[in-house]
Amino acid sequence: MDNRRTTRSSLPCLRAHNFSTLGEPELGHGILPRESRRRVNWYFIFFFISGFCSVLYELVWLRLAMAQFGVTTAMVSIVLSVFMAGLGLGSWASGRWLDAQAGRRTIPALRLYALTELLIGMSGLLVPYAFVLGRRLLEHFGLSSLGYYGVAGVWVGVSLIPWCALMGATVPVAMAAIAQMIPAESRRSFSYLYTANVAGAVVGTHVPLFLIELLGFRGTLKVGIACNCLIAVSALLLSRNLPPSAIKPAAVIPSAAIPGGNKILALLFLSGLTCMAMEVVWVRCYTPYFGTVVYAFASILGVYLLGTLIGSVVYRRWSSHRSEESPVIWALLATCGLLPLVAASPFIHVHQLLRLVVGVAGFTGLLGFITPMLVDRFSAGDPGKAGMAYATNVVGCILGPLLAGFVLLPLMSERWALIVLSFPWLVIGLAPLRPQAPTRPVARAAVCASLAISVCLMAVGKGYEDRFSEHVVLRDATATVIATGTGMDKKLLVNGYGITNLTTITKLMAHVPLASLDRRPQDALVICFGMGTTFRSLHSWGIPVTAVELVPSVPRLFTYYHSDGDTVLASPLSHVVIDDGRRYLERTRQQYDVITVDPPPPMQAAGSSLLYSEEFYRAARQRLRRGGILQQWIAATSAVDPVDVAAVARALHNSFPYVRTFADEFGMHFLGSDQPIPNRSAQDLLARMPASAVADLAEWELRPGDNIMDAAYRRLNALLTRESSLDQMIAASPHTPSLTDDRPVNEYYIVRKWVQRWHRFMARHH
Repeated sequence: MDNRRTTRSSLPCLRAHNFSTLGEPELGHGILPRESRRRVNWYFIFFFISGFCSVLYELVWLRLAMAQFGVTTAMVSIVLSVFMAGLGLGSWASGRWLDAQAGRRTIPALRLYALTELLIGMSGLLVPYAFVLGRRLLEHFGLSSLGYYGVAGVWVGVSLIPWCALMGATVPVAMAAIAQMIPAESRRSFSYLYTANVAGAVVGTHVPLFLIELLGFRGTLKVGIACNCLIAVSALLLSRNLPPSAIKPAAVIPSAAIPGGNKILALLFLSGLTCMAMEVVWVRCYTPYFGTVVYAFASILGVYLLGTLIGSVVYRRWSSHRSEESPVIWALLATCGLLPLVAASPFIHVHQLLRLVVGVAGFTGLLGFITPMLVDRFSAGDPGKAGMAYATNVVGCILGPLLAGFVLLPLMSERWALIVLSFPWLVIGLAPLRPQAPTRPVARAAVCASLAISVCLMAVGKGYEDRFSEHVVLRDATATVIATGTGMDKKLLVNGYGITNLTTITKLMAHVPLASLDRRPQDALVICFGMGTTFRSLHSWGIPVTAVELVPSVPRLFTYYHSDGDTVLASPLSHVVIDDGRRYLERTRQQYDVITVDPPPPMQAAGSSLLYSEEFYRAARQRLRRGGILQQWIAATSAVDPVDVAAVARALHNSFPYVRTFADEFGMHFLGSDQPIPNRSAQDLLARMPASAVADLAEWELRPGDNIMDAAYRRLNALLTRESSLDQMIAASPHTPSLTDDRPVNEYYIVRKWVQRWHRFMARHH
């Protein structure tokens, strides 16, 4: 799942620094009086908290949207694009409105800011209900996949844009408030608010994850609501002694008349586009090292924002004494953009955190310096112009992920995508080397050195797939898929992370539920295609089989793992659907005798809870015929937390009146049904299987001297003799709640791990 994080705070396009604790008590170039400094510090606090809330809301809204409308690249892109579009629209519109109010006596802008934050807090209450209502409405329409995305996208837009616009509006409104309170010190107010907001966003990359684990998604939204209300009340109290005042009129200067105005807007657009596009590429580059859990994505976003924060703090200090940047900085942007070519190389063995810092922090740090510099330069403290500049940057931030995810990555490797995205900065970096450019010799030498390093990085950089001597790579908008290995050692990697192996366990996922039915099966559904082994085994029964797979490239590698893959896919009984499995269950009206589910590892993967939750099992049960069976496999080795197993077991217990469980060497097979599941022996199950299915089950189990029936019997009997019960699994962690969409126990676990370590530590020392 991707899972890509872009927020009004996570971008090189938001709000800024300085608190007295950061060593710069002045907002502008002079030292502020004590009372003014105190008020300015309040703005830092407000925007710090709002930056935290921005990440919190976006994280929770994205997951709620995924639960209601599907875990697909298209839906993630829709949510993030709508979020960013709302921010840009709000910033631009509020800036225009403030310009229209110039010279008029109106309520203090600080009170308007307080009202805006209060309204943003209301979103935490209303957005979840809007999403649920949208899904219920969509269930009544027989829409195609494209039509579903279109209608869902419109609904997400209607649900989010008003609130995101309010978030974007806070920047110009707060700038206007500073201009009313301290007119002489407002010239760099955007960068001040920007840094404060990014500092809060850094905290927001991790703290909401802890809150979700403890409180669930809706409980976490309540924390965000409380924070917004706290800002609103504090701002109102701060504004008590402020009389109605006129917004200071600003000279109406078209951007073309501002020195370098159009160039500044172009650079802001480019910075937003390249940085957000690179974030998509970074996720793919670093997944092999960080994994697919939510904390991995939080680490990438945290380093991204921390680099941005450091860059903006440096800009605040630098700009208090200087106004012209070194031309070397533009060439350095290109060089830093190419650093992941080496930092993410599989042939360089360093700590994963060092990989991330080297590859990401330099580029985002430079943009953290450049972005507020450009906005301050363009706006000179004018809220309207700041809104225009910010909106321009946001447009780039919207287009960047779309460019990377739907154009670059499906067509080229991550290595070439980074080169393409860095190329505009290479061109800009060459400008100081023009003969007529007034560049000092030292700066020329530095630019040449930076460009030479860039060329070297492009030459030596390697992709993750280069570590395999024999491999097939397919790319699409969802993932980079690698097939490698020979014989029974073949592997499937999605974004560099191992998904599954060739094993009889995946055959049992098909044969055991089909043979356990009280009737001859009519059809079956498999969610998560993987190597296609379960799909192929279901097909051996001679019944129609539908497979639902999220990553388009995965089924295209079927023949790599099974020589008869093309034949199976070409059968009129085979049907492959590229979609989110849960969304397919909720959208289709087809009934099945067996639904088998094998979510990709690890069990803690981001978004995986949506295939283990009560809501998912409820949707699956509705798609089963009477007496039909849901088969669910979960990893249950010693490395898997019994809390996760207990949460899934409780969800199944709450969803199906009859559940049987069987253990294999790596995990647990769950069979759930609305009717009792017969207790049949291995011999009875074999007698109910067609000869082609028995041969399929025995395919990888034959030993010297074996016949097919003996091998198949041995494998089935080994499973059936290891039956367990849900009660045993729940008893291993009796206080664990059922896994639901609101309480994804398996995905959010860091606090639990800390508590477990603390208990072990205390036990050893007592």
